[in-house]
Amino acid sequence: MASAGIFGRLGNLWRGFVSLWIADIEKDHPEIAYENAINGMVEKYATLKRATAAIIRRREDTEMRLAEQNKELAQTNLDLNTAVETNQDDLAMVLIQKKNQLDASVAELKAELDVSSKDADTAKASLTQVQSEIKKLKAEKDNMLAKMASAQARIRIQEQLEGLSVEADVKALDTVRDNIKNLAAQAKLGAELQESSLDSRLNSLRKQSGDVTARSQLDQLKAAAAAKKAQSTRSM
Repeated sequence: MASAGIFGRLGNLWRGFVSLWIADIEKDHPEIAYENAINGMVEKYATLKRATAAIIRRREDTEMRLAEQNKELAQTNLDLNTAVETNQDDLAMVLIQKKNQLDASVAELKAELDVSSKDADTAKASLTQVQSEIKKLKAEKDNMLAKMASAQARIRIQEQLEGLSVEADVKALDTVRDNIKNLAAQAKLGAELQESSLDSRLNSLRKQSGDVTARSQLDQLKAAAAAKKAQSTRSM
């Protein structure tokens, strides 16, 4: 008994693992889940159709038997009336018994036919409902798979857009900007170094010296001109 319980639990555990495995597959591949559901509904429809056919056949058999019993009852009533009119009491007694049996049989068949008709109507309604559910499920499958495909396409586009980040381009521009700024700083540094170099200072000094010499010569010329003018004035 204990072994049977263990095997039963192991069987339930295995079925649980299989169910989870199938659920994971169907989650990643919903078209499989829809196909399984549709196939299950189709099998149910086929089973229900066979059962409905059996119910309808039973109803038709009942209708046929009822028609035969009604026909025999009508004939029995005619025979009974004839037997009564012709004073054939013994035959009339037999026909009365037969009529009573036929009346009971007809009543029973009518009740059976009523049940069979209701069962047939219920079965046909169920068939129509299952057929409608199959159509709805197929339409839902097409609609949901189309939605899934659209969502997957949008996700791929979003991932592509995220991959097309401007960070790389901005970093490249930053590098170019830094390089330009470095070149400008180097050029400025070169000019500053040139201005502070000994050669530059010597050239500046020589220029200043030339200016002082020229100024001295100009002063000397002006002094000589003034002296000459003064001497010319005294001579007169």
